[in-house]
Amino acid sequence: MIKLKVGDSAPQFSVKDQDGNVINLKDFKGKKVVLFFYPKASTPGCTAEACNLRDNWEQFQEKGYQILGVSADTEKKQSNFKNKYELPFPLLADQDKEVIEAYGVWGPKKFMGKEYDGIHRTTFVIDEKGLIEEIITKVKTKDHAAQIL
Repeated sequence: MIKLKVGDSAPQFSVKDQDGNVINLKDFKGKKVVLFFYPKASTPGCTAEACNLRDNWEQFQEKGYQILGVSADTEKKQSNFKNKYELPFPLLADQDKEVIEAYGVWGPKKFMGKEYDGIHRTTFVIDEKGLIEEIITKVKTKDHAAQIL
């Protein structure tokens, strides 16, 4: 699971967003980044989390944060999710799990008595120098912005 620690350099990545645009972490140098990993687009918890971040978008902007959402969904699913809930930030379609594995958020999970591998809902706050400032593993989906801001 997560081997990264506060103070580590955030792993670089280059992956497509919901519209097929390539997003590189290095393009955000000099800006703070909220990189949130969620299990699946349009599911109740993920929708609550993304909409909470959306509803606090202006506060994030005022404080100089960029927000990037990441899941293993396809570009089409990410696009539908973004459009349906009018999310103002890019959603990365990490189907090859390049970013998910680099950040150590893929692993065994339990749900209703069943074990399976999946994405652990985790948020990384990355500073202007590309260092991990905070790692949030106990995400409150309905009040996630308050955990970050």
